[in-house]
Amino acid sequence: MLLPTIDFRSLAAKYEKKLKKIKVALFDVDGVLTDGKIYWSGQEVGWNRVFHTSDGFGLKMLKTAGCKVGVITGGASMGVKKRFQELLDLDFFYFGSENKIPAFEEVLIKANVTPEEVLYMGDEFFDLPLLRQVGFSATTKLASIEIQESVDYIAHRDPGQGCAREVTDLLRLAQGWIPKHL
Repeated sequence: MLLPTIDFRSLAAKYEKKLKKIKVALFDVDGVLTDGKIYWSGQEVGWNRVFHTSDGFGLKMLKTAGCKVGVITGGASMGVKKRFQELLDLDFFYFGSENKIPAFEEVLIKANVTPEEVLYMGDEFFDLPLLRQVGFSATTKLASIEIQESVDYIAHRDPGQGCAREVTDLLRLAQGWIPKHL
């Protein structure tokens, strides 16, 4: 059985006015860039997560296109730090606090942007302050109804299975970025 295809070009055009202004893309980790599951990796590593390469490549494409990219997450693990700060070398990396407002305000100052120039994707109640301030907000289809009602866009793909890539592709298409590999 074929699944219905999503016309991402039409979706990008629908949100083009907001997406054209975006200069910084920020993401929550647990429940967005992961499926929300955590597992114990032993005393040396601690709690860990599984990440999807498609999401990581989407973040890299944004960076290559000149967009500033980062994560703001309440989780604090060695795996999260290694993935986003070291391996993907994101422009912004904040972890270990569910109060994301101070990190967000620091991003605005460091990137010299307004909230309207920021995209944020989160899925939890502590993400709401950011989701309500930014120029383009997104969440996952598994987020609570209150979160879904507060955002511009709800991703079709599952958390940790390409939903962040879906949002990065919308941004890329709306701003006319073509990956250098094409």
